[in-house]
Amino acid sequence: MFDDFILRALAAGVGVALVAAVLGCFVVWRRMAYFGDSLSHSALLGIALGMASGLSYSLGIFLVCALFATALTWLQHQRILATDTLLGILAHASLSFGVVLISLLDESGFNLHSYLFGDILTVGRADILWIYGGGVIVLAMLGWHWTSLTLMTISEDLARAEGVNTFFANLVLMALMTLVVSVSIRIVGILLVTSMLIIPAATARQWARSPEGMAAGAAVIGIVAVIAGIYGSLWFDTPSGPSIVSAAALLFFVTLMVAFTRKR
Repeated sequence: MFDDFILRALAAGVGVALVAAVLGCFVVWRRMAYFGDSLSHSALLGIALGMASGLSYSLGIFLVCALFATALTWLQHQRILATDTLLGILAHASLSFGVVLISLLDESGFNLHSYLFGDILTVGRADILWIYGGGVIVLAMLGWHWTSLTLMTISEDLARAEGVNTFFANLVLMALMTLVVSVSIRIVGILLVTSMLIIPAATARQWARSPEGMAAGAAVIGIVAVIAGIYGSLWFDTPSGPSIVSAAALLFFVTLMVAFTRKR
C-alpha cells in the first residue's frame, strides 16, 4: 500500500499535468512560452501579498497573475514598447517586489525553496480541491472556445472574418494560463511551471496528426512524466519538481530521437 502523501502527490500531479498539457498546446502553437515564464515569475509577488493580507497563497497568486495579464494586455494596446520588453519589465519587477516584500515580512516558517522549485509531496486535500476545481474550469473553457482559439491560432485575420472576437479570445487564453499557473506552483514551482505547459505539448507535436490528437498526446505524456518524476524523486531522494520536469525532458529527447531516426 502507498502512503497517503504519495497518493495525494499523484492525484495533484495528474490533475496539473492533464490541464497544463492541453493548454500548453496553445502556448506552443502561439509561441507564448515567454509569456508563461513571465507570468510564473509574477506569482512570487502573489505569495507575498497572500502572506501580508492573510489570504491563501493560491488566491494571492491568481489575483496577481490576473493583474499581470491585464496590465500586459493594456500596455500592448498602448503600443508603448515591444511585447518582449514589456514582459521582461513586468516579470522582473514583480519578482523583485515579491522578494523584497517577503524579506520585509520576515516569515520564519516560510520555505521559499519549495515555491521556487515545487514540493508536490507536501500537498494537502485543500490543494487537490483547488487543482481539480481550477482544472475543470480550464478544460470546460477550452472545450467551449476550442474552435475559435484554434482558428485564431491558424490566422487571426481568418478568425475575424469568421466572426471571432480575437481580443476576447486572447483574454480567455491569458486568463486560463493565469489559472493554470496559480494551481501548478505547488507542484513544480515558480521557476519550472512553464515547462509543464511546453514540454509535453512539444513532445506530442512530433507525431500528432491533428490539434485534438496533440492535446490528448500531451496529456498522456504529462501524466507519465509526473508519475515517473514522483517515483524517481522517492527512489533517488531528489527534489520532486525538478524530477518531474527532468522526466518530461527525457521523454521529449527520446521521442525526438525516435522521430529523427524514422525520418532518416
